[in-house]
Amino acid sequence: MRQITLGSTGITTCQNAFGALPIQRTETEEAVRILRRAYEGGINFFDTARAYSNSEEKLGKAFGDMGIRDKIFIATKTMAHTPEEFWAQLETSLRLLKTDYVDIYQLHCADRCYAPGDGTGMYECLLKAKEEGRIRHIGITAHKIEVAFDIAQSGLYETLQYPFSYLSSEREVELVNVCRRNNVGFIAMKGLSGGLITRSEAAMAYMTQFGNVLPIWGVQRMSELEEWLGYMDNTPEMTDEIREYIENEKTELSGEFCRGCGYCMPCPAGIMINNCARMSLMLRRAPSKAWLTDAMQAEMHKIKNCLNCGQCMKKCPYELNTPALLKKNYEDYLKVLAGEVSV
Repeated sequence: MRQITLGSTGITTCQNAFGALPIQRTETEEAVRILRRAYEGGINFFDTARAYSNSEEKLGKAFGDMGIRDKIFIATKTMAHTPEEFWAQLETSLRLLKTDYVDIYQLHCADRCYAPGDGTGMYECLLKAKEEGRIRHIGITAHKIEVAFDIAQSGLYETLQYPFSYLSSEREVELVNVCRRNNVGFIAMKGLSGGLITRSEAAMAYMTQFGNVLPIWGVQRMSELEEWLGYMDNTPEMTDEIREYIENEKTELSGEFCRGCGYCMPCPAGIMINNCARMSLMLRRAPSKAWLTDAMQAEMHKIKNCLNCGQCMKKCPYELNTPALLKKNYEDYLKVLAGEVSV
């Protein structure tokens, strides 16, 4: 089993970490069962966030009374923009997680590199929380590449969480290398690119090329967890066949596409943007039947009501032209329904 050390934190964990965003959609009893099975299977790093509705609470129910706090690493996040929000959210996270400290506390979806003396007081909050022992290490998450480079080169953060998969650009690979050189732990979110990557073996083999990258795989079902646990001792290696497969994937998925993160939601027109803006890809990369139901057709037809207000574009961490993507996906969807395009 490969081990990953997260930069200057000294945290060393197994090659697969648990992304706890999806378990907010899982019934509590099953979520607890999945989390405990993950621990039993060798996973000891769990990433959640205050913004993930009841995810923290489920982690607390799973591990709070097991007496294993010193055997696991818990990372959570705050989307606070003021010191008042920061302290309130940290207290809530600690209470729900049933712990008196968080191993890595991350500023969530940052649109800037928060720094001492920048007038926000946010970095000062991190320092104080660390001094008080309520957090062990200071981290941050970002989606915008230049913001991520600023963070990696700032010397202020012990970890950076950023989207990374075999669909990543050379610029993003360079970000990984900058983190390695600066001893910043790199936590890879969206290793399956929001569900567009459907071959986990290839995703895992790609990650093994980077000794400083810890992927957090989003898990919602026990079957998904067992797949990742199966790679703990039988880790896929990069082969010529997988390398060729990845190159073909990059060609097919080149250009701008929606990752389905949902940060653009809610839409004033009621459009389910996180699914509708990537419908063309989902029709071709997943069983299409689920995307052609009457309910889904009704959701797609809502695109006609787009207000072109621009709110989704302002909130998109990838700076996509979301209205244009919605229009393009709607036109393609109509062609599929009419039988003009096969899937």
